[in-house]
Amino acid sequence: MKPTLSRGSAVALLVAGAYFMENLDGTIIVTALPQMARSFHVFALDLNIGVSAYLLTLAALIPASGWMADRYGLRTVFAGAIVVFTAASMLCGLCQTLTAFTLARILQGAGGAMMVPVGRLAVLRTTEKHELINAIATITWPGLAAPLLGPPLGGFIATYASWHWIFFLNVPLGLAALVAALRLLPRGKEPPRPFDGIGFVLTGAACFVLVYGLELVSRDQASRGTVALTLLGTAAIWGTAWIHARRRTHPLLDLRALAIRSYAVTIRGGACYRMAIAAIPFLLPLLFQIGFGLSGFAAGGLVLAVFAGNLVMKPMTTPILRRFSFRATLLVNGGLNAGIIFACALLTPSTPVPAIVALLFASGMTRSMQFTALNTLAFADVPEGWMSGANTVFNMVQQLFMAMGIALGAVALRIAGLLGPGAAPGAIPLGHFRTAFILIGAISLLGTLDVLGLDPAAGNNVRLRRSN
Repeated sequence: MKPTLSRGSAVALLVAGAYFMENLDGTIIVTALPQMARSFHVFALDLNIGVSAYLLTLAALIPASGWMADRYGLRTVFAGAIVVFTAASMLCGLCQTLTAFTLARILQGAGGAMMVPVGRLAVLRTTEKHELINAIATITWPGLAAPLLGPPLGGFIATYASWHWIFFLNVPLGLAALVAALRLLPRGKEPPRPFDGIGFVLTGAACFVLVYGLELVSRDQASRGTVALTLLGTAAIWGTAWIHARRRTHPLLDLRALAIRSYAVTIRGGACYRMAIAAIPFLLPLLFQIGFGLSGFAAGGLVLAVFAGNLVMKPMTTPILRRFSFRATLLVNGGLNAGIIFACALLTPSTPVPAIVALLFASGMTRSMQFTALNTLAFADVPEGWMSGANTVFNMVQQLFMAMGIALGAVALRIAGLLGPGAAPGAIPLGHFRTAFILIGAISLLGTLDVLGLDPAAGNNVRLRRSN
């Protein structure tokens, strides 16, 4: 008799596909920007508005995902999000002007803001606690693979076909996901709760300003006064949103789960780790191209070693988490990952290629292990009644800090420039990369140290198998 998938496993595969599609779409256009710019008759730098519009919309609307899922049902919202995302993808491929493309990307961001958070909530509600490790491992891997596969795939499509196919590829994927969602997801709704309009405005504005502020900080042209004002404004809006959420009976951003130590660790320390990890795919291609003088194709080939490490590690994550506690796994693996980032600071053009590949491969393995452990532990001890709010906060933090990681890489290089000797405009000396990797490694290590106060038994209800 052939083994059949449980509903939880099938839903996890569905959400993994949607997660991959969304994350791939966020990075695949990077290497196709020159071709798209020629098509729109603009400069390549002008296309950044399309990337930013997508991320900003995503960040601003994610806080409403939990309320939408409770109010209208998981299946309705998830299926609707797939329709919006797929239709917007087709519109992106049909656009003839930058303005139209930007509007289509905003629509895509609206679909993406509902698709993955609601999909993760569906996994949490349809999966037994003892099966949660496998389910989370399934939906974690696409998020790690897509940012690494996106740039080379986008460059290949733009070079040998047309940039339009980058978006048209989402149409058959979206249709398949829609059919699966309608068959697998439950129809039920949660008890209605009032919509927190003030919280939505405050939280959406806080996310929007934070992403915009980080993008501003990463630009060389930004003045110190503008950057300082933006950061102060961001802090003020976030503080107001936090106070509002604490005082309201039914806040849009439910912060109760932060009282659970295991969940709080995945938010605080996890935020540092996600920033550090997201900065690495930004810094490595620059190091290989600017620091080592390699071609874009050769640099992309080296970075694919990280993806290979992710791929090889995936089947091992569940057995490791079954064997060792979350605390031990996060401490040891987090320390290894920080050490690998520090080791990247030692790379030079004379470093043997096999040594570079081995280091990046190990980075991919520790990256996969840490993400799976954090994403599983986050919901291990959260009561069912708090799950929707905890999922919304987790997805918002994950999206924001992964986006912050790219800006962090740019900021680390700017700090390195201030600390080290000057350089010609546009040039990045090898010493600046060394300083940047040390700064990023320190942030990753800081996130790992937050695990020290975690109870060794935290998450055992999902880690240990049930006895019959």
